[in-house]
Amino acid sequence: MANSMGSLFIGVSGLQTSQNALNATANNLANVDTEGYVRERILQEDRNYLTVNTSTAISYQQTGLGVKIGDVIHARDIFLDKMYRTQNGRSGFYSTTFEAIDEVQTLFQELEGTAFQEILTGDDGLWVAFQEFAKDPSDSATQNLVIQKASLFASRAKAVYNGLKTYQTNLNQQVADAIDDINELGNTIRDLNLQIMKIEAGGVETAMNLRDVRDTAIDKLSSYGNISCSELANGTVKVNFEGVSFVDEEHVYEIGMQTDKQTGFITPYWTHLSKPAEGKYYKVYNIAEEISTANKNDIGSLKALLFARGDKNANYQDLDGISMKEYDDTLGNSVMMNIEAELDMLVHTVVTKINDLLAPNIRSAAAITGTDENGNTVSYPPGTKILDTQNCCVGADGSLPPQELFVRIGCSRYTQVAGDDGKTYYVYNEEDPGDTSLQYTTSNITINQKLLESESLLPSYTQNGKDGERPVAYKLGEALSELWEQDSMFLSPHDTTPCTFSEFYTKMIGELGTLGDVFGSTAAGLEGTTLATDNARQQVIGVSSDEELTNMIKFQNAYNASSRFINVISEMLETIIYRLG
Repeated sequence: MANSMGSLFIGVSGLQTSQNALNATANNLANVDTEGYVRERILQEDRNYLTVNTSTAISYQQTGLGVKIGDVIHARDIFLDKMYRTQNGRSGFYSTTFEAIDEVQTLFQELEGTAFQEILTGDDGLWVAFQEFAKDPSDSATQNLVIQKASLFASRAKAVYNGLKTYQTNLNQQVADAIDDINELGNTIRDLNLQIMKIEAGGVETAMNLRDVRDTAIDKLSSYGNISCSELANGTVKVNFEGVSFVDEEHVYEIGMQTDKQTGFITPYWTHLSKPAEGKYYKVYNIAEEISTANKNDIGSLKALLFARGDKNANYQDLDGISMKEYDDTLGNSVMMNIEAELDMLVHTVVTKINDLLAPNIRSAAAITGTDENGNTVSYPPGTKILDTQNCCVGADGSLPPQELFVRIGCSRYTQVAGDDGKTYYVYNEEDPGDTSLQYTTSNITINQKLLESESLLPSYTQNGKDGERPVAYKLGEALSELWEQDSMFLSPHDTTPCTFSEFYTKMIGELGTLGDVFGSTAAGLEGTTLATDNARQQVIGVSSDEELTNMIKFQNAYNASSRFINVISEMLETIIYRLG
């Protein structure tokens, strides 16, 4: 009788095990399209055996107690996870940088619309205007053409440069959003760590769904930077971000935002390692480091955003006269700063060379002392730049100083000085490297208002005529037209071949296009590699509806078999009870 009743228990264990297996299979099917879900695989095993020693048996007898769920496997491949997260981070770095390059190319409209180069050297650009001016500098039509094209050149250059600055601001906002996302993911992982630790503390239950959510959060975090993870015995995961502890069993060491007061640009720093009150910040990234696959530091969209944005709005001063190392440590690492500096260098060179022909300067042989136009006593050392009054050309009114075509907003070209020697000097107001308002930069130039009001004031005549007549300055016109053929510019400290304005622009856009091709192709390749790695992961963790349906049929049949087994035992017990009394 005991054995018969025990057989009923065996059948019940089969029902329970099959039912639990069906539940797990149904859960898998319900989460076929759930992001980050890891399939549950059921392993069944025998329950304990009872060993019985009887006096009539030759050996011990064993009686089985049925079947049970041995384990529910939550399978992940840690090597594939690590590979996927690394590839995901590299893909984020290259795709983010490529997006920045693509945006810059769009601003220059080289792929569609009116290219900036057309304004500079095109058939209807500034170059053509000076070619016409050279034919007859005194012609009001050609003078007006020069002023119109110069105005178009300045406004177009300013529009492109402002567009670059605006996009830098956009990148800065993306940096702030990325830092917020990283901190939010860190807090999510920390909260899940605590929940998982509570659930699994008894050693009975595994918090599978919570683990899936945590792994998904870690996957997302990997796109922002270089991470490493390790799981502790209590089920929690420790996460390092860029080599620094980010999440542990109980804490999240959040990334802070240091905001530059002048530019508004944000720099991420580790709050737990820094002392903001003392002005000490432990920065997450070293902007001067060389980025390469060999250094294994080309990882993360946050780093890409920071490097693409740079740390300020650059101009020609950041490119002028710097060494290769300085270039590589600053402009060479930043897409936006590099293109801003190169564009401004082009504009600055064009503007200053034109102005220097219209209003040429020489160095004073002796010191200059006297009174300036405001009545102040001034003194200048030998070698000071002054207007070359003997050789400069003048406008139709014949007055000095001659008018420059491009002016600095808020700063005149010369300071008029009445010298103690009785002469009048026009002292050139030098560009100040520390003050952009005194520089011929893209954002600080405009067309001379006097020329806009009267084009005849454009220097077009020489001063060495006879009988009060002023000959037309054909040599000046020729010199202005020849500016476009002079090889006087270098794209960067790495560039050893001098080039013209047009060649400089071609090099600049060509370098940008080459960089875009490299980053674009690398991003596309990494995207494919990441997808392939994820597909390999899905072979391990993904749910196959066909496989799960097969398992469902198997467990249903097992359930039916256990049910029939119970029915047989029940009928047998009924027969024994009623027939044998």
